Amino acid sequence: MATLRFSLGMQRMVPFLGYHHVLMILIAIAIVLLSLLLAGCSSSSPGIPNIFLISLYYQSDPPTFDPAQVDPGVTTAIANIVGQAILEVRVGYFGICVNADGGSFLCSNNASALAEQVSVDQDPLNLIWIASTFKDSIIFPYLIIVAIILAFVCFILLATFPGWHEEVDDRGSERDVKPFPSRPVSQVALALIFVASVFVLVSVLWQHTASVAASTIASDFGNGSVQSGIGAGAMVLGWIGFSLLIIVTIGLLVMILSIQLLDTLVDE
Repeated sequence: MATLRFSLGMQRMVPFLGYHHVLMILIAIAIVLLSLLLAGCSSSSPGIPNIFLISLYYQSDPPTFDPAQVDPGVTTAIANIVGQAILEVRVGYFGICVNADGGSFLCSNNASALAEQVSVDQDPLNLIWIASTFKDSIIFPYLIIVAIILAFVCFILLATFPGWHEEVDDRGSERDVKPFPSRPVSQVALALIFVASVFVLVSVLWQHTASVAASTIASDFGNGSVQSGIGAGAMVLGWIGFSLLIIVTIGLLVMILSIQLLDTLVDE
């Protein structure tokens, strides 16, 4: 019985679900995903330490030898310095997470406070400091923040679009009517979501390029003693958020062009 009532309710609601409501849902999902991306490594809450741009950790592996190495034996010296350290550092846009002994992660936006919780034997090569330098000097979160603000303003503008409502015609019968949205408002919304999409694209490409470069350099420097990885979760959140904003941009553009075409046909 409850399922039947739900089905009937959905059947009544779906006809009144406008095109702009779908775009608003996509924008809301994109905002949530991008917000999660920015929140990565900002706290020790469950799941948050798993959203990171890059991770650096001590792990003993066979070193790589190459003719371009002037002193291949330095890998032995580094291995002796590292010893039995197993510390892992993860970097997000606004925080750093440290796992010193294989237990839970300790997260903070203050690298100095994290370093005070770790002994010299646990971080002999100062990976926490390297991670802090990467966070403060290389990554740039503010384009995503601006993009989220622009997407939210576009969401508000879409909420002003007229929806379905009932009107009484000349014969006294009721009919469902949906007026066209304001053209200037539609164009402003399109401009905002387009700029937001560009900002997210630039940020995601920047994030990916910087993370891959830093990961490669760290692994080569700690040849055989330090490993690194790229945060797949952060990459997925960034690219899905960008894809949703692009879909909304195309959807708004198609809507505006369709309304213009209909106006032209009516005028003729």
